[in-house]
Amino acid sequence: MLDRLRFVPGRLVQAIPVLFGVTLIVFFMVHLLPGNPAVAILGQTATPERVAALSKQLGLDQPLWDQYLLFMKHLFQGNLGTSITYQRPVSELVFQDFPITLSLLLFALVLSLAISVPLAAIAATAPGRGRDLGVRAFTLLGQGMPQFWVGIMLILLLAVKAGLFPVGGYGETWGEHWYYLFLPALTLAIAMCPTVIRSLRASTINVLGSDYVGTARSKGAAGSELFRRHVLRNAAIPTVSIIGVNLGYLIGGTLVIEKVFAVPGLGSLMINAILARDFPTIQAVALFVAVFVIIVGILTDVVYTAIDPRVDLSSKELA
Repeated sequence: MLDRLRFVPGRLVQAIPVLFGVTLIVFFMVHLLPGNPAVAILGQTATPERVAALSKQLGLDQPLWDQYLLFMKHLFQGNLGTSITYQRPVSELVFQDFPITLSLLLFALVLSLAISVPLAAIAATAPGRGRDLGVRAFTLLGQGMPQFWVGIMLILLLAVKAGLFPVGGYGETWGEHWYYLFLPALTLAIAMCPTVIRSLRASTINVLGSDYVGTARSKGAAGSELFRRHVLRNAAIPTVSIIGVNLGYLIGGTLVIEKVFAVPGLGSLMINAILARDFPTIQAVALFVAVFVIIVGILTDVVYTAIDPRVDLSSKELA
């Protein structure tokens, strides 16, 4: 198994130019935002003289390339800068909020699998029939609805009208955290389910028609035992890659959904930083998200090689 993970160091090396490109793009796109952070900080007390003095103090009066080189110098020293809004090291803010965002992502992943696997199995075991058409209609409907709209509808139906869940927030205790995260996690899961269901349904249909499943049936395997032991693992192989890619996209959705549900994670931190023109915080969150997406991609490949012994990504060949 360890020999088949030799690709991991190479992937980490390949990630270096990607991260460099991310820093370049994020830095200059952030500085294209209209407005001056000094004006946002000073608010109603802003005068041309005070704005100029604060801009000089923050280094905003220097050419952009000089500001970028200074940013990269601090980055190599492990210094992500100080938040203009919170007057705290950005690294503290990011590592304080990241566990919340990670919990939301993992919760959404669990919910999406809990919904997708049964629905894909129901559809794949009766292709072209009523239940298959119903599942496919659900995937089309789920893919066509914007995440923020789904979140708002869940708030109105399950929080405001039914009173089953809180409108927003994060709670105080460990149990309350998961209770408060249910609706935002369900929102993200609904967005992820259509792609996972379609992939798992198609691969399950192919596996059910394979020779080894026919052999297992001839030996008496049937029902849930057949599905669990002979179908699910093989059908899940192509879906693993789909899930890995969708987790990357899901992070972008998390940034918006956290704001909708007032969850104090990286999404809320990022949006508040954008509104306040807090350049160091925006850059740090974007860079951190990029690193996380790269790690998710590598972990996806690790899981892929673990469940499919034929795959050897270290040699790019099928064993």
